[in-house]
Parts: sequence; C-alpha cells; structure tokens
Amino acid sequence: MPLGARSEQGRLKEALQELREAQGAEGPQHPPQAVPAIPGSESHAQSSSSRGDEAAGDARASLQDTRRNNKIQLMAFLLLKYRSHDPTMRAEMLELVARDHQRHFRVIFSQASKGLQLVYGIDVKRVIGGNHTYVLVPTLGLTWDGLNEEQGRPKTGFLAVVLAIILLRGGRVPEEEVWHFLSVVEVYPGREHFIYGEPRELITRVLVQERYLKYRQVRHSNPAHFELLWGLRAHAETSPRQVKHFVRRHAHRPAGHQSVPIRGR
Repeated sequence: MPLGARSEQGRLKEALQELREAQGAEGPQHPPQAVPAIPGSESHAQSSSSRGDEAAGDARASLQDTRRNNKIQLMAFLLLKYRSHDPTMRAEMLELVARDHQRHFRVIFSQASKGLQLVYGIDVKRVIGGNHTYVLVPTLGLTWDGLNEEQGRPKTGFLAVVLAIILLRGGRVPEEEVWHFLSVVEVYPGREHFIYGEPRELITRVLVQERYLKYRQVRHSNPAHFELLWGLRAHAETSPRQVKHFVRRHAHRPAGHQSVPIRGR
C-alpha cells in the first residue's frame, strides 16, 4: 500500500477515535490522583510543593470540566437552531457560557463547531456582513440529514464517516470492513444507536435508496459477500478532496493522547 494511503487511513482511525470521544463513549476523563505522602518522608518544602501542584491540577481539571460542559450546552443549542432552521448570533451563544469563562468563548465555540460537524454532520457558517450571525447547514455540500419525527437527530455525520471509509479504502470496501471501522465508535449491525438508529438498515437500505451508497454483491463470491461504493448522489454533491479535508480536520490528536487500537489494521 502506498505511504500516502497509509497516512490517510491513519487519519481516518484518529477521526473515528475523536468521534467516539465526542459521543461520550469513553466517559469523562479524570486526572490521575496524587499518591498521599507518608508522614515524615518528605521535607516541609516538598510537601508544600506537592500541595501546590495538586491545587494547580485541580484548577486545570475544573477549567476543563467547565469548558466541556459549555461545549455540550452550545452544541445542544446549535442543534436546536438547526432543527428550527433559524440562524444564531454570537451574543446568543455567549449567554450560554459561564460568565467567568466568556473570555474562553473562541475556544469553546471552536470545539462545539467541530463536535457538531463530526457527530451530526452540521457546519456552522458565519454570514458575511451579518454582524456575527451564523447559519447551520449539512457538511460537505450534502443535502440529506435523515431528520424525521421519530428520530430527530441529523445523521449527516454518519454518512460523511461512511463515505470517508469507502474513499480511504480504495473507493470500494467489503461490508465487513465497514463494520470493523464503525466498531471503534460502538456502532454495530443490528444494535440500535442513540443517534443513528439501526445502522445496518441505515447503510444498506436508507442511504442506498437516497443514492448516496451502492451496495452490491462481490462478483463470484460464494457464500455471498457484499461491498459498498459511493453512489451517484455522493459524487454529485461532494468530492474526495472535501471528504479528505473532513477527515484531516478531525484527525488531530493532542500530544500524549492514548489512542484506542483498531485490531487487525
């Protein structure tokens, strides 16, 4: 496999791990607890230094928790705006952020925008000349979001991820490989997902009927195996360049971050 292809697939794995975290599958991240000192084993100066380090660590953890909560609240607010087809303004969003953290609004807004794009496939776009006004639209130029009365969350993010898997695995991919990658974000065939519903039906029926995917039997396979390709509508509405940019945007991993291994790849 060419080096560039391996690099792109590495980014795909990182983006999937980022999606897993954005969905809350890993749960809250807690900083390691300090080991209590044995009385008399350290100098008074060392003990003071340790207490200072713990206090600083607690302050950082508190800041991270507040930012995380603000990001989640902002994502929920923007999702409501998307569903109601309403624009939003910076002043509205700023009101959702705790007063003593409003100076961090730019970071919180950036994180919420990335999370909304990755999980739901919704882009937050600033209106030129709109006095800090923003509109919300499906990502990658796609025009489908899967919204209906029974399942009221956009599914464009799922479509974007499946298109990325197909693209970065050479333009066609065996169905079992798709499930292998999606297992990273705890999406399994036959198991209801809180955003996507039943994912196998979504992939093999809904997205095929919407002409975003082709689902066909591999020639000469016995027993029958199936593969997935981009459909006509995917080719018409987006492009490989846009999908690769989507993957790269979400593939950044902070230094020292522990990745979730993807077995066999």
